[in-house]
Amino acid sequence: MNTPKSSRKVGTEIKALKWLLRHPGATVGPGALVGTGLELGWSATGGITGGTASALLCWYRAHPDTFDHYAAPRLRAWRRRWSAYFGPRFTRALRACDMYVTDRKTGEDLFPRITRLRSFSPSVDVVTLALARGQARRSIEESLERLADTLKVQRIAFEHPKPGYVALIIERSEPFTETIPAPEMPDTVDAVDVNDIYVGDTEYGTDWRLKVAGTHVFVAGATGAGKNSIVMSMLRGLAPLIRDGLVRLWVCDPKQLEFRKFADGGVAHRYADNEQDCAELVDDYVNDLRCVQQQFAATGTRKITISRETPLNLLIIDEIGALLAYGDGSIARNLRKQLAIVGSQGRATGHGMTALVQEPTKDTVPVRELFPTRICLRVTAQSHVDMVLGDGARLRGALADEIPNVPDTAGIGYVVRQRTRVPQRVRAAYVDDREIDELITFIRSGRPVTGLSVVA
Repeated sequence: MNTPKSSRKVGTEIKALKWLLRHPGATVGPGALVGTGLELGWSATGGITGGTASALLCWYRAHPDTFDHYAAPRLRAWRRRWSAYFGPRFTRALRACDMYVTDRKTGEDLFPRITRLRSFSPSVDVVTLALARGQARRSIEESLERLADTLKVQRIAFEHPKPGYVALIIERSEPFTETIPAPEMPDTVDAVDVNDIYVGDTEYGTDWRLKVAGTHVFVAGATGAGKNSIVMSMLRGLAPLIRDGLVRLWVCDPKQLEFRKFADGGVAHRYADNEQDCAELVDDYVNDLRCVQQQFAATGTRKITISRETPLNLLIIDEIGALLAYGDGSIARNLRKQLAIVGSQGRATGHGMTALVQEPTKDTVPVRELFPTRICLRVTAQSHVDMVLGDGARLRGALADEIPNVPDTAGIGYVVRQRTRVPQRVRAAYVDDREIDELITFIRSGRPVTGLSVVA
């Protein structure tokens, strides 16, 4: 039989004891300092403390890479735990945003409790909360915008790590204040992993990497949002494979801008720049896919091995809306059918596609659900965010419609982390015209050329 619930509140001294048990550092640190002072003397204790501080300072100045990786996140998390998320300030913010529940029996207000704080970078904190009894995570998720304004931070994203807990990804300031240089081009095929191509940075200060083989990539963003830099970064990472015939590029380029340079000199396996030619190119692409399917069926192969005989084929469509929604109706209908075949069957045969679009509506891109990898850069409407990243993405913190329309924000956007489904802010590396020319020269020459950004 369940024990009847009392109407009396837990004593204050018991609450304090529980708090001390949950935060041993609050007593162990001062206790160790006092104990050392009494045992060794205050002069020796001061010397040890000063020596430790001097050692940290020397580490900070002498080896920034290791200090920023190992020490800085822990020191920053400790400081922010006590300065920003401890005490009545954070509790008042939760109360103001109705992020608490009231015990019906005792009338006591129950707030979610901070169990962990990680500070991966100077601009982003991850605060894990244990929900109060009777509190639903949905109530936290629906109040994120109000909490961000209350705490005076840029944005707050939402993650559900396990039952009874939520994690708030708190972006305190803009993590991307500088342009990210173009990725270096590997010199050899062995240096390329088609499932791990560097294209930029994440808000946590880590590399943003994309899988190219076995997926399709959908990039949405308004004019000037930086869509092409994502594709160009991918191609720079694949440069040795393109050079050696292990990756073939099929380019549909209705805009006839950046990809125009791929038309000549054997860089693209196929290139088209008008509706009719693009339709024929896609037809041939599907025919190539069918041929590989027949080869696999004859040999009992289930997974492609990239080689000259069975290369990885990449279909790149710059502004897919111009082909599927804005052009000739009969051509668009055939293209929708053919691209649906590529989207549903091409991953197994090494036929992937990367599509760029400004307006990601279903009317413009009816095949958008066939793209497993989706990237949302700056867009012009709130609804576009969920159209690209999935239902509820904006509610969970993907505020792509609020990215300022200025050149300094080009390449900034959001992706959804596959394991947790939480939106992550990213920025693509910037590839300028000179670096596109370097890529083309590298592919044409068959060997590194002087002055190229290459790495073995």
